[in-house]
Amino acid sequence: MKGDWIQTYTGKKFYPLDPRPDDICLEDIAHALAHTCRYNGHSRVFYSVAEHCVRMSVANLPGDSRWLLMHDSAEAYLSDVPSPIKPMLPEFKVIENSILEVIGEKYKLGVPNHQHIKLGDMVMLATEKRDVLPAGPEWGLVLPEPLLNKIYPWPPEVAENLFLNTAKELDIF
Repeated sequence: MKGDWIQTYTGKKFYPLDPRPDDICLEDIAHALAHTCRYNGHSRVFYSVAEHCVRMSVANLPGDSRWLLMHDSAEAYLSDVPSPIKPMLPEFKVIENSILEVIGEKYKLGVPNHQHIKLGDMVMLATEKRDVLPAGPEWGLVLPEPLLNKIYPWPPEVAENLFLNTAKELDIF
């Protein structure tokens, strides 16, 4: 194994620089994402990455619902780096993509369609901007229409359970 490791929620050793399918665990992903706040914590209320992923996967958006659920799953092992910072961290993106590849391999997800994921993220961004972010300056982005249903954020335990239930419904196990 290469590099240092982190201990996961289920007690596994996970090597971020040398990810292996056997070290990936859906319970670890669900738990960590449910306890990770989107927008680096700068939302009006706690809103988890797990909830974002569940809502995106069930929103009837184009693309594979399994990848829409799992698209941020590497953040369970790396944390959520704000989008404006990621381009300045090219090595981080390499590590993140490596972990996503292994997750895709483990759960037989095939290759993600990044165009569908980007569209889904933009729809969710418009919805989250409306429902969970404080009012602020214009971002200078052209956003699609938000989802019709308003977001009322879930507590971490609910987000974790709904992430796992959605994964079961989508045959990710």
